[in-house]
Amino acid sequence: MTHSKSLQTLLSHSNYIAPEGFAAFPVPIHHASTVVFKDVAAMRSRSWQHKNAYTYGLHGTPTSFTLEARLAEIEDAHQCLLAPSGLAAIALVNLGLLKSGDDVLLPDNVYGPNREMAQWLAQDYGISVRLYDPMIGAGIAELIEPHTRLLWTEAPGSITMEVPDIPALCAAAHARGVLVAIDNTWSAGLAFRAFDHGVDIIMQALTKYQSGGADVLMGAVLTRDDALAQQLGRAHMRLGMGVGMDDVYMVLRSLPSMPLRFHAHDMAARQIAGWLKSRPEITTVLHPALEDCPGHAHWKRDFTGAGGLFSVIFDARFTEAQTDRFVNALQLFRIGFSWGGSNSLCVPYRIGSMRDSWQHAGQLVRFNIGLENPLDLIADIERALATLSA
Repeated sequence: MTHSKSLQTLLSHSNYIAPEGFAAFPVPIHHASTVVFKDVAAMRSRSWQHKNAYTYGLHGTPTSFTLEARLAEIEDAHQCLLAPSGLAAIALVNLGLLKSGDDVLLPDNVYGPNREMAQWLAQDYGISVRLYDPMIGAGIAELIEPHTRLLWTEAPGSITMEVPDIPALCAAAHARGVLVAIDNTWSAGLAFRAFDHGVDIIMQALTKYQSGGADVLMGAVLTRDDALAQQLGRAHMRLGMGVGMDDVYMVLRSLPSMPLRFHAHDMAARQIAGWLKSRPEITTVLHPALEDCPGHAHWKRDFTGAGGLFSVIFDARFTEAQTDRFVNALQLFRIGFSWGGSNSLCVPYRIGSMRDSWQHAGQLVRFNIGLENPLDLIADIERALATLSA
């Protein structure tokens, strides 16, 4: 071009180039839908399957590549894929690995939306879905059929906190050529090394501890097997799963403090769980670090921490209306789903309608212990417990 550019064109084609050499601790936020190529040869030489170059914003920028790499380091994985939510990450695993005629096994205490998704796959896509006792261990071998392709696990179980024998489940599944996926959100990848215990695929809801601010939705799927990663990667592309780079940055910003926060949640939750165990209103505290929690021996053998999430079962003499009144009376605990943020949460569940086999008669309430002073939280619970008999 020999003529001067107009102001309108200059706004899109500036002559300014920022000087090189800038360095800072935060990872830069690279926004992009369109990725610009140097020439046609560069465009034709790149493939979305390989993360050594960039092709389109949906498939990643330096910002998302950095988060994927750091999450892989935490879990000691080889590959990581980001998804818009934890549930989207579950969908990626299911839709990437299962087809009509396949069979998938889910624990009876699995995360509710995963169970609902499986029922949808069974109803509309001809995928067989069966539930199993999460404490079955090596006995899972008897349930594996020739068309079983995937075994989902969760450690501990969502809401009811049973800790399964993951190594035994994996050994039985692998002996019959079945892949094992785990929802490892509860441990944040810090307190349970899932790959070292035999798991093939790790799913994480980064919405929880990795974010830590109750303000981001994101998920991740991690593997060590390159062929498996390619299969999941193809599904990731075909489903058009992408994440916003501002959200990616927020997770990156929170990662360095995650172990400190996780430890603080853990210590406060154990203190409060121990106190609740002494209360006459509570018959059972479902916290994996407590000896009478189902699967405690597995937790003690395989885990190094516990985080801030646990449940309690109230004495059967208290009705649902009374335990609802208890939850409503809490002031420092807010009512809300999710967890892993700095604010404590409390949610009552109608667990009898969610589990095929549930033996406890009392009402179940789940606590997420935040980063408040645990003594203040205990005082809040004690005051709310007084409303049970009001």
